Amino acid sequence: MKHFIQFESKDLGEKLLNLALAYKANPRRDDHKGIGKRVGCIFLNPSLRTRVSTQIAAQHLGMEAMVLNMDKEGWALEMQEGAIMNKGSVEHIKDAAAVLGNYFDILAIRAFPTLNNKEEDTTDYVLHQFMKYSGVPVVSLESAIRHPLQSLADQITIAECAPVQRKPKVVLTWAPHIKAIPHAVANSFSEWTVGMGHELTIVHPEGYELDPKFTQGATISYDLNKSLQDADFVYIKNWSAFNDYGKILCTDERWMLTEKHLSKSPEAKIMHCLPVRRNVELSDELLDGNRSLVQLQAKNRIYAAQAVLSTMVDSLTGIK
Repeated sequence: MKHFIQFESKDLGEKLLNLALAYKANPRRDDHKGIGKRVGCIFLNPSLRTRVSTQIAAQHLGMEAMVLNMDKEGWALEMQEGAIMNKGSVEHIKDAAAVLGNYFDILAIRAFPTLNNKEEDTTDYVLHQFMKYSGVPVVSLESAIRHPLQSLADQITIAECAPVQRKPKVVLTWAPHIKAIPHAVANSFSEWTVGMGHELTIVHPEGYELDPKFTQGATISYDLNKSLQDADFVYIKNWSAFNDYGKILCTDERWMLTEKHLSKSPEAKIMHCLPVRRNVELSDELLDGNRSLVQLQAKNRIYAAQAVLSTMVDSLTGIK
C-alpha cells in the first residue's frame, strides 16, 4: 500500500479492519515496528480527533509523530504550476513538499476543499501536489473529497455492532447545518460502505445528490421516514450541494434527526463523525442516549490509523 487516500478494495478493507481490531485488543503488540520512522502530520485545516488519534496510533507503533499546523505556523503555499510568486504566497508546494519528504518517512495531510472551485476540489488538487512532490507515502487525514481514516473507523464500528447472520441496513442521512460543509465524509462513507458489501441507502432533500462516482451501488431516496424504517445504522451528516457546487439549498429543520424519526427502527444505532452541531443536525436525546455510537467511532479512529500506519511501515520495509 503506497498511499492511503481512498477505498481500494474489499480485500484491503477487510485486512485493515481485522488488523485494527487486533490492535484494539492489544494496542502495543507492535510497539517496536515503527522505531526509527517519522510521520509528519501536516494540517492545512483544523482537527481534533484526526490529529490526536493519529499521534496516539504512531506512538503505539514506536513511531515519532510531528505535527505542523501549516495554515498558521508555515509559509503561505503556492500550489499552481508556473506561478509568478509576486503576491501573497511565499513558498511553492514543490519546495515545501520536497523538504518534508526529506524529513519524514510518511506524510499525513489534511486539506479541505475551497467549495468554490469545483474542478480543483474534485481532483483533490492539494493532496495530489503533496503526493507528487514529497516522494514519500501519503496518508489522507481528510481531503477535498474523501476522509478514508474516518470511514475505516466507521467500518470497524459497524463490524463490532452489526446484527448476526444478516447484512445490516445502513442509512446515510443528510441533516441541516448553519454553513456550507464539504462532501468528504459522506463521499467516503458511501464508497467504503458499498465497497465492504453493506446495503446502503442515502437520503437527502432534492438538490443534495452527491457526486455519483461515490454513490454507485447505493439506493438514493428523498423520503426520510421511509428510508429509516428498520435501519440498523443511521449515519447523520450534512453536506452542501454538489451540482450547484458549495451552495446551501435547504435548511428545513424537519431533517434534524430525533427519536421520533426512529419510531419504526427500534434497533437503529446512531453514527456521526463529530464535531456535531447539537440540536441542529440531531438531537441531544439521540447523541446522549443508548443508540449513540459516536464515542465508539471516535475511539476506533486510533486503531484505524494504527492499522494504516502499520501497513505502510511494512511497505517501507518490504514486508508483505
